[in-house]
Amino acid sequence: MNNPRRLLVVSHVLHYQYRDQLYAYGPYAREIDIWADLFPELVIAAPCRQEKPPGDWVAFTRPNISVVPQRTAGGDDWMSKLKQIFQLPLLAADLARAMRGADAIHVRCPGNLGLLGVVLAPLFSRCLVAKYAGQWNGYPGERLALRLQRNILRSRWWHGPVTVYGEWPNEPDHVVPFFTSMMTDPMVKKAMAVAERKTIAGPLRVLFSGRLAREKRVDALLKAMNILAQRGIAVELVVVGGGPEEAALRRLVEQFDLQRQVNFVGSLPYATGLTWFEWAHCLVLPSTNSEGWPKAVAEGMCHGCVCIAVQHGQIPSMLEGRGVVLPTGSPEELADALQAVSERSQDFDLMRQEAAQWACQHSLDGLREALRNLLNQWWGASLPKPKISPVEESLCSL
Repeated sequence: MNNPRRLLVVSHVLHYQYRDQLYAYGPYAREIDIWADLFPELVIAAPCRQEKPPGDWVAFTRPNISVVPQRTAGGDDWMSKLKQIFQLPLLAADLARAMRGADAIHVRCPGNLGLLGVVLAPLFSRCLVAKYAGQWNGYPGERLALRLQRNILRSRWWHGPVTVYGEWPNEPDHVVPFFTSMMTDPMVKKAMAVAERKTIAGPLRVLFSGRLAREKRVDALLKAMNILAQRGIAVELVVVGGGPEEAALRRLVEQFDLQRQVNFVGSLPYATGLTWFEWAHCLVLPSTNSEGWPKAVAEGMCHGCVCIAVQHGQIPSMLEGRGVVLPTGSPEELADALQAVSERSQDFDLMRQEAAQWACQHSLDGLREALRNLLNQWWGASLPKPKISPVEESLCSL
């Protein structure tokens, strides 16, 4: 077959068009740059605003990327859901127009636009690929729309590969395990150097990096900090990220009188955020569901951090023997784990080294070749190895 030239990416991620540049959330933008290396033209069908982006959004670096704006849909309240139902014909029509003329279609799930994409895409192209970035085996209380997306992607309706985090038994052949990091090879090399020279000394430096949303359970980590303060354990916490729970979390810090121990640094550009991984002794991920492949954990491991997370999704396969996996993630469990690292840091040195060696396998540059091989195999194509200019490589590392 002829190699597909025009790839359409269907994404629910909010984009920003500002001063002749297109912006999106940092790790996502860097991954789309990699996809754009494989095709002469990449078009994104996604919501887009004509305004200045948030601080942790970054510009796409590849010149062959453009956007076809889609209507914004979503929300958890009943009014938003009702509005989405009435908008459905318009949403479908907009997405269908974007799909016409596409040689290949990549649908990113889970998401409201992703659900519509997995239904429509097989009608417009035989070259399909999907990414399910959530927890493939589901979790208690998840939305029906997420289960529906997985069922469609498992079915014969979807005739292309589906990349998922982790290896799951009894899945169709087209469900393919895939692991990625947002770190480039130079970033990985730098992180490994940091890991080799890192030592743990008091006060213990703890990092949380992610969106400040209720499901991330940062409040449990703050409660653990309060427990440690009562025990007389010297700990510092830096919180990287922003979100709807930030004001409530700041109030909790004031309630516990932890202003000297806890520092909110806000949303940061990706490369700037990595400097806090260099600083940290421990990375904590308190969430108990919906973590498919938590990139922050992989990044923490690569930087020689003791990573502490709760048993669900891919956490056990990532951290078994290479980190600390907690049964429930209660504040007491988190506090006990951090106290153990603080008081017996040498016991965790081998664990940190093995974690760094394992995590360094997953880089953004390795993703490009893995995707090329996957698409060539499933589509019967022969996508050539892209030639990446030094300028593009340096931009992608920002």
